[in-house]
Amino acid sequence: MRKKVTVIGAGNVGATTAHRLAERGYADIVLLDIVKGMPQGKALDLFEASPVVGVDAKITGTNSYGPTRNSDVVVITSGIARRPGMSRDDLLATNMSIVKDVTAQAVKASPKAVVIVVSNPLDAMCHVAFEAAKLPAKRVIGMAGILDTARYRSFIAEELNVSVRDVNAYVLGGHGDTMVPLASYTTVAGIPIQELLPKKRLDEIIDRTRKGGAEIVGLLKTGSAFYAPSAAVVEMVDAIVLDQKRILPCAALLTGQFGIKNLYVGVPVKLGAGGVEQVMEIKLTPDERSALRSSARSVKGLVTDMARINKAKAAQASKAASAAKRAAKRTAQKTTAKKTARKSAAKK
Repeated sequence: MRKKVTVIGAGNVGATTAHRLAERGYADIVLLDIVKGMPQGKALDLFEASPVVGVDAKITGTNSYGPTRNSDVVVITSGIARRPGMSRDDLLATNMSIVKDVTAQAVKASPKAVVIVVSNPLDAMCHVAFEAAKLPAKRVIGMAGILDTARYRSFIAEELNVSVRDVNAYVLGGHGDTMVPLASYTTVAGIPIQELLPKKRLDEIIDRTRKGGAEIVGLLKTGSAFYAPSAAVVEMVDAIVLDQKRILPCAALLTGQFGIKNLYVGVPVKLGAGGVEQVMEIKLTPDERSALRSSARSVKGLVTDMARINKAKAAQASKAASAAKRAAKRTAQKTTAKKTARKSAAKK
């Protein structure tokens, strides 16, 4: 049976992901967004390119979850970027609500799917999706490490004037300033990076990697990266749909590996048809292990913030419900008083 991949969110990342997946040819693609006409228009445009590209994938644009039914993979790119004047809590609260809603609806339509989370803040949104999906943790995965590693590899290749294909590396940890590029696993055609670059220059490249997303935002002024993120997503979808059993850095729920429990953190995993088939607990230097745990603490901070926001929202909802109940009671009392007054007047 032909495979199906749903991409939720038809913005730059989502639409470019759908584009790349359609050209793979191994699955039918559903592009979903709440904006009427946008996913339909982009899907039609992609479909009209298929005779030129030479693929026969069916590409559907929709505003509802019906056409997504029985998807093998669901990619969630929905969410908003932080706007001027928006607090970090506002961003968290908004994207928590969006990711929770779309995940629940997508999994209801496709209960056997593997879910790939792309929405930011990535590590926190993985937790939201995991709780909303109610699926085994191996089937809810975050895309970050592949993207961060790709940036790291490209910067090294640029510095040494070599092919990116000859640069092998891993970037682990959270998707942000605390990410952990592993110098001990960085090689160029098998040659350790320490033999090719002085520590100071390598540290500068690592720092640029950590700021890679912000660098693009600063250049674009009105948007963020989408070509590299979509390429990273497609590498994950390839591994799952084609059961390639690739070893890739992804955000996975750890259960004690690397000394980290109950947190989504970027680590090397074996990715296949079932999702995360194994977390590869590679040996780290003491500094790398310490940095990874520090990154995990930052993720834990986000999870704690989300719990606080949820608690505040629940308290606010409870307060509003109590106020509504009191108002209804007052209205009922007034109505009763009026009826009593009318009865008294009638007797007179």
